[in-house]
Amino acid sequence: MQGLDALAEKDERIMLVCADSLLAMRATDFVAKHPDRYIEVGIAEQNAAATAAGLAIEGLIPYFATYAGFITMRACEQVRTFIAYPNLNVKLVGVNGGIAAGEREGVTHQFFEDIGILRTIANVTILVPADADQARQAAIAAASIPGPVYIRLGSGRDPVVFEKETPFIPGKINILSEKGNDIALFGNGVLLLRIFEAAKLLEQKGIGVTVVEVHTVKPIDIEGVTNVLKKCGAAVTAEDHNIIGGLGSAIMEVAAENCPVPIARIGLRDKFPGSGKPDELLDYYEMRVSDIVKAAETTIKRKIQKVIRH
Repeated sequence: MQGLDALAEKDERIMLVCADSLLAMRATDFVAKHPDRYIEVGIAEQNAAATAAGLAIEGLIPYFATYAGFITMRACEQVRTFIAYPNLNVKLVGVNGGIAAGEREGVTHQFFEDIGILRTIANVTILVPADADQARQAAIAAASIPGPVYIRLGSGRDPVVFEKETPFIPGKINILSEKGNDIALFGNGVLLLRIFEAAKLLEQKGIGVTVVEVHTVKPIDIEGVTNVLKKCGAAVTAEDHNIIGGLGSAIMEVAAENCPVPIARIGLRDKFPGSGKPDELLDYYEMRVSDIVKAAETTIKRKIQKVIRH
């Protein structure tokens, strides 16, 4: 909530709406500083979405913040019909996105469908910052993006991925490393660290890798993604989300329409996960560094076979 606090200091329109989620959002300091900017509706997420819509209609900029799944599933109709349909300036902040973030509370609080749900709803921008400082910047950037914005966050205990103050620029892919064009690795969130490790292992094998962060999943940077696909001719996507509907689907859609190339997806493979420690969960559900490496090697072979056939 540091980003929201900074915004509120400069803009009197900033509001925070919670659904018994103040502690989960770590927003007590914000409320202490700005008690008149805070609305608590209790465990009533649908009402919270409608309240945020009403505030936006009056010219305010509400941030509706709670668990990712409660925004995207419990209050899905309200988000779609009362926020997205009229294209209101509401910012949605969802925590516990992914299986790694919901390790303490199990499948009911692990949200791996949220991006897929919101990608199908018009007018919604989707941001997936990688760590705490990127989340702070994303919260600030969201205020300048017209219309509904969804900021997907983890548990608040997520590892640091970038050096502090590394720029967060919505709407564009972030090319983190270009050490060859044999394969492109696209990812976001907590899996970026595993992508970095996979890239190093691949490079040790003589495979040239381009590493790309896609923190803006919607609207996706079609031009940027297409350019990378054209250079590399093959890709692997990695995300802490169901492989259906998330980043992998978005990249494959861009490829299908603009640059058809072999692509493999790393993520939760259409199943309900169990509980466990974050790293152990990612390992168990085949999001290991070795899984990324194997997918890259297999996809490169598919690329070579495609070239030979032509």
